[in-house]
Amino acid sequence: MEKITLKVTGMSCGHCVKSVEGSVGELQGVKSVKVHLEAGNVDVEFNPAEVPLSKIKQTIDDQGYDVE
Repeated sequence: MEKITLKVTGMSCGHCVKSVEGSVGELQGVKSVKVHLEAGNVDVEFNPAEVPLSKIKQTIDDQGYDVE
């Protein structure tokens, strides 16, 4: 398992948290997702053999948020 913290901009409310945690959490290979709204960070624990980091970033982008 790999743990990473992504800087995500555009999140501002509880809906944003549910949107990101829900969509990323559904990806096969993702063990946990935690949004830190005030900090603008998303912690993800995942198995890179099952899901590439690029797929996680794309999933967040598809929800309308920018991953730096």
